Amino acid sequence: MTEASKAYRIYIPRDSAALALGADRVAAAVAAEATRRGVAIDIVRNGSRGLFWLEPLVEVATPAGRVGYSNVQPSQVVALFESGWPACATKDAACDVSPEDPDGSWDAAMPACVGRVEAIPYLARQQRLTFARVGVTDPLDPADYVAHGGLAGLRACLALDAEAACQTVLDSGLRGRGGAAFPAGIKWRTVSRAQATQKYVVCNADEGDSGTFADRLIMESDPFVLIEGMAIAALSVGASEGIVYVRSEYPHAIAALEAAIAVARREGWLGPDVLGSGRACELRVAKAAGAYICGEETALLESLEGKRGVVRAKPPIPALSGLFGQPTLINNVITLASVPYIFAHGAQAYREYGMGRSQGTLPVQLAGNIRRGGLVELAFGVTLRTLLDDFGGGTASGRPAKAIQVGGPLGAYLPAAQWDVPMDYEAYAALGAVVGHGGVVVHDDTADMAGLASYAMEFCALESCGKCTPCRIGSTRGVEVIERIRRGDTSTRQVQLLHDLCDTMVSGSLCAMGGMTPFPVRSALEHFPADFGLPDGAGCAEAA
Repeated sequence: MTEASKAYRIYIPRDSAALALGADRVAAAVAAEATRRGVAIDIVRNGSRGLFWLEPLVEVATPAGRVGYSNVQPSQVVALFESGWPACATKDAACDVSPEDPDGSWDAAMPACVGRVEAIPYLARQQRLTFARVGVTDPLDPADYVAHGGLAGLRACLALDAEAACQTVLDSGLRGRGGAAFPAGIKWRTVSRAQATQKYVVCNADEGDSGTFADRLIMESDPFVLIEGMAIAALSVGASEGIVYVRSEYPHAIAALEAAIAVARREGWLGPDVLGSGRACELRVAKAAGAYICGEETALLESLEGKRGVVRAKPPIPALSGLFGQPTLINNVITLASVPYIFAHGAQAYREYGMGRSQGTLPVQLAGNIRRGGLVELAFGVTLRTLLDDFGGGTASGRPAKAIQVGGPLGAYLPAAQWDVPMDYEAYAALGAVVGHGGVVVHDDTADMAGLASYAMEFCALESCGKCTPCRIGSTRGVEVIERIRRGDTSTRQVQLLHDLCDTMVSGSLCAMGGMTPFPVRSALEHFPADFGLPDGAGCAEAA
């Protein structure tokens, strides 16, 4: 085929972030202009690579790799074609502008070429295992998935018995990526050894933490990896049915998953005879109830059973008596999406990443007041300072960063003095902090930490299921005490009362909703006492 007649492959993302920034309109404009000019193109609606400050990031396939154009707008498409695009991209992959600072040379008429996308430092410095295909493949093309290593893990699993499969997960060191960090292999083995005629695998995709989007990115950009992970889990523990419980605010993720499940069933990856093995596995999607508390596994089960999302007392644990009283394996999206790599490459290959008891990689989500927000997958051990400076490029406001909240709305606020501590479950626990789901929200020096502490208590009061008194009443009293301090009653009595209230919530709450709400409150009080009108050191529990 000649240069003039060959079809150029152009990638335009279809995930929620790109769509919100006009990716559909860009795709329509590119298709219309190519038709008008008689240029043969093949548009692939891939997922976002997670470099959100460059979206919509349009890529052209070239012999040297895919060349990207950042922040493309429909109004720029004609000028892009006038420049000789997309043929020019195959001849010169040089950057017009640094991909780490596209705003500096942004042209209203012409999008900036950021060169080979794989060479962008933000992406090139990552260690993408779980997210290896995100942004690379067509999310709903099974051939594309297999061509990029898909199904290798499922085929490897089918060659193992249940005990060996569960041992593989245990040997990998994989811990729950939803926040609790419980060893995944122990859960799998418990469900596998439970005696029951019916078992379930439930994927917790009720991603409600502030600043988190890793689950959404997997579901929209590489849904097959989640489907493969759930099939592996189901076959390993003896479950024949899997359910993905997806946040109701994620319509695009729900649509992508339902379409991908239909494709997987058609391809024989799901159904009564998985890959010709004679073993059955069915999956379905359930829309979540719109309550933050339903991210807690037992409240999630209540919701799936058609009840109000209220936390269950333990024991019994869901692994033995979960959905409809049957043994149920509940894992987060990222936990299950990590499993195909482990089975395809071996437990030891996964353990080569990370540190201490925190094995593998963590998808960090950079959000808040940050210049380059996006998804960064790195081995455990990276520091917040590296994430903020080397990946995030500092604050979006240009002002000094003051505090970074890690682990969602119930995570601690970490001051600059703690930004060099490696991200590791045990290291963060020693600080009174959590890694959680990997959400990182940055605040600059204008942030009111007392106001943020008050918000944490208000959030708990609004989202509590109401079952236990420490969470239901403690959060309401917490708002009142913080507001008294903010209004000027900075007596030792009020500060001590707030600490005592936090102790009660941590020790007496049924679940992490009430048990972790004190984390942001205490950290703000301890590290930023001036924001409460207190002198240095007066916010510490010992001082109170």
